Amino acid sequence: MTLKKLIPALATTALVALTLPAFAQTATEAPATEAPAADAPAATTPKGPNVKSSATGTKGAVATLAMAQDLYALGMTNKDALTVLTAAKLAGSVEVKEVERKKDTKGTELAGEAEGKDLPVDAATMMASAKELAGEDEVLAGLVEDAMVEAGRGRVGGASSTLSRLPAGQTDTWEVPFYGDSYAELAVVGDGDSNLDVLVTDESGNTICYDVSWSDQVYCDFVPAWNGYFYVTVQNNGSSRNSYYLMTN
Repeated sequence: MTLKKLIPALATTALVALTLPAFAQTATEAPATEAPAADAPAATTPKGPNVKSSATGTKGAVATLAMAQDLYALGMTNKDALTVLTAAKLAGSVEVKEVERKKDTKGTELAGEAEGKDLPVDAATMMASAKELAGEDEVLAGLVEDAMVEAGRGRVGGASSTLSRLPAGQTDTWEVPFYGDSYAELAVVGDGDSNLDVLVTDESGNTICYDVSWSDQVYCDFVPAWNGYFYVTVQNNGSSRNSYYLMTN
């Protein structure tokens, strides 16, 4: 599966068949030390999507991790040790903090679904795959050995991760706070066992990002116009459980 880049949308309602959250939840984890407070009471919240369409930012740790997953899939498809090694080095260059987030899961689990993997691939798994693909090629094997020695040095932070094992036919809805005028990144990184459709909305239900293509690797970035909560809806439309990470900056 290849990486999906979500394009910010300014539609006021979702145009995809995903279930939007019908109630607000209290976030238990925020990108910073505490969740941003709302700028104003709900009755006076600014109208329109909570996104600055013309604003941009510098891609960070979440984009790096998403790119690593994409490169790994490409390298494994082509049995290219160098591409897989590059993916492993990218994934290993980011320090990821595991956090808890409150979520709501709905839907009926499909009978007889495949169990699926327990986790998406990580840097260590990528490195092991690169070593296997290098085989007896001394040059490639040497590059892999060097990378294994250097693994973990000079890591950069900035990514938070939460694991969910989502059964086929069910939908997770997460509540994530982001600060206004600050570059926001999020990604859904699946294990490759099934298709995951993703919808991101603001607190008023306006669509910020969405993707319904056949993949479980999703990246979305935008700049909120004000402090607020965003809902990330992840739907498993496959026939197997998918263990995925929700990542944010």
